[in-house]
Amino acid sequence: MGEALLFVPFLVVTVLLFGAVIRRLLGVRVGPGRTLFAAVLAVVVTSPLLAGLAPPDPAAVTLTEGLLLMLASTGVATLIAMAALVILEVLLPTGSLPGPVEVWRGTRRRIARTRRYSQIVRIALRHGLGRFLRGRPPAGPSSAAARRRLARSLCAALDEGGVTFVKVGQLLSTRRDLLPAEFVDELTALQDRATPVPWEQIAAVLDSELGDRVFAGIEREPLAAASIAQVHAARLPDGTPVVVKVQRPGIATVVERDLDILLRLAGTLEARTSWGRSFGVRKLALGFAEALREELDFTVERDNLQTMAAALATSPQRGVRVPAAYPAVSSERVLVMGRLPGAALGTAEPLLAELGDDRRHALAAGLLDSLLDQVLVHGIFHADLHPGNLLVGADGTLGMLDLGSVGRLDTMTRNAVGRLLNAVGSGDAAGATDALLDLADHSGEVDERELQRAIGMLLVRYAAAGSSAGVAAVTALLRTFTSYGLGVPAPVAAVFRAFTTLEGTLRVLRPEFDLIGQARAVAGRRLAEMLDPRQVHRGVQEELIALLPMLRGLPRRLDRLGDTVESGRLRFNVRLFSDDQDRRLVTGLIQQTLLTVIGAAAGVMAAMLLGSDDGPRVSAHIGLFPLLGYSLLVVSAILVLRVLVVALRRD
Repeated sequence: MGEALLFVPFLVVTVLLFGAVIRRLLGVRVGPGRTLFAAVLAVVVTSPLLAGLAPPDPAAVTLTEGLLLMLASTGVATLIAMAALVILEVLLPTGSLPGPVEVWRGTRRRIARTRRYSQIVRIALRHGLGRFLRGRPPAGPSSAAARRRLARSLCAALDEGGVTFVKVGQLLSTRRDLLPAEFVDELTALQDRATPVPWEQIAAVLDSELGDRVFAGIEREPLAAASIAQVHAARLPDGTPVVVKVQRPGIATVVERDLDILLRLAGTLEARTSWGRSFGVRKLALGFAEALREELDFTVERDNLQTMAAALATSPQRGVRVPAAYPAVSSERVLVMGRLPGAALGTAEPLLAELGDDRRHALAAGLLDSLLDQVLVHGIFHADLHPGNLLVGADGTLGMLDLGSVGRLDTMTRNAVGRLLNAVGSGDAAGATDALLDLADHSGEVDERELQRAIGMLLVRYAAAGSSAGVAAVTALLRTFTSYGLGVPAPVAAVFRAFTTLEGTLRVLRPEFDLIGQARAVAGRRLAEMLDPRQVHRGVQEELIALLPMLRGLPRRLDRLGDTVESGRLRFNVRLFSDDQDRRLVTGLIQQTLLTVIGAAAGVMAAMLLGSDDGPRVSAHIGLFPLLGYSLLVVSAILVLRVLVVALRRD
């Protein structure tokens, strides 16, 4: 009993020592599971090796010989364990197998995902979309009526699928470059609505986020209920009327589960379909997931409100404003905003009738000008100005709501959009083509001359005086993008979405409003402002201020360069393999070369060992050299096959 108790700690210490030696000899970090496997293998192999190396009469072995035999068997066992680790790394690279904790979590996620898959399939079947779930879907509808019916079924299925799929439908409604007009029209009507959450659940969220003494009073009946949040009217302790946007309990978990499914589906489409790769489906899905996660974080909308308020304050004559945010009483799941007076634009026809035609036209023109200011000047803009997101005040002002997800443009993109508007206003096909190429994503060669002809035809058709085809012009422009292999980045697509959505809103404000004509007039006015002598003088000053530090250092740099040339010390430093793709290519070639050399060497050594009849015996019928030879032969075959499978794969 005592010997057994001593044997267990001795075995543990031996395994740990083997593990430490193996990790040190390999010179790389090896996971604890793999190290334990190699150490146990070394311990198991040591005893048979020692028995095979020892002479038939163990009593004749001296102490020195015993130590040498022990060292030899230990060394061979260590080499075998190291070889096993290398082979294991070839077959199952580190990180390819999850740990037990990851397995448990992954299993739970897989079960939840499977349940959601089955629910989505049942929804698709109920709405007649089952035939598109097969491996090879049938051909799409050929007539406009059939496309309309299919679009209605898709819209109903997305609506029933929940918040994430409603948002997907709303996103697809902006991509006129991807979908037929019938689908875009149906998906545009997809509303983000939901049954109100019981007050008890809303009160629990408010209590956990803000406490119970923030408001002097709050109405239990919501003003509006959407799939992500619902809005309640309230009053602050000082009597200020506000609205409180409260996130629905548990919605973040639902969204994350559905986003996981969408990202997996997008990855599969991009890997297995040519159109998925050309449109960058996974990149689009990642952008959508990021935007939806922003909507779940109300601190983002709070910051958007403050940024947009500062931007609109620079042009108060536009008559557009946003609610004031209250950061001190807001959180990630609760947003408190000032309550703007007025009625929703979609239900404000009596109020608009009282304002008169001239005031309605001024409101529409001010809204268009405000959006152009947001896009071209400030770089942050409301991308979804449908009538439900606008309030009309009795004083003839407009209030913008729902800034959870706004569009953002960098300086280069803003400049390109401005050049595009100026080129369209002046009918300059070459300038419009250059601006579009700066806005688009294109990896291959583009026939710029042919693209310029196509853009010129669009300008003649849609941008000529008297034309009123607003949405049709945007649709034709986006179709031109895709027909020439140009991708539309998400921020640029948001700009197009903003203007196509705005057209319907402007027609509610003023049915006879000419978006194209007004945009042309605004573009001409902005071009005249840019060419004003004061603006040109200010622009030249700004450019000179930016160039001044470089100009100051230019003489010193030229003097240093001349001195280097005169003394013969001029050198050119070229960084080889600075690109990641070049490094990956060279690394892959070196790895394949090493595997080939090692595999060939192992094969030669295996042949030599298999041809040798001498050497120590592992058992009465098994020699050590043949055993090592067969082992090396297996290693050689594995390495050579690994090289061949990489060399012969078409992708």
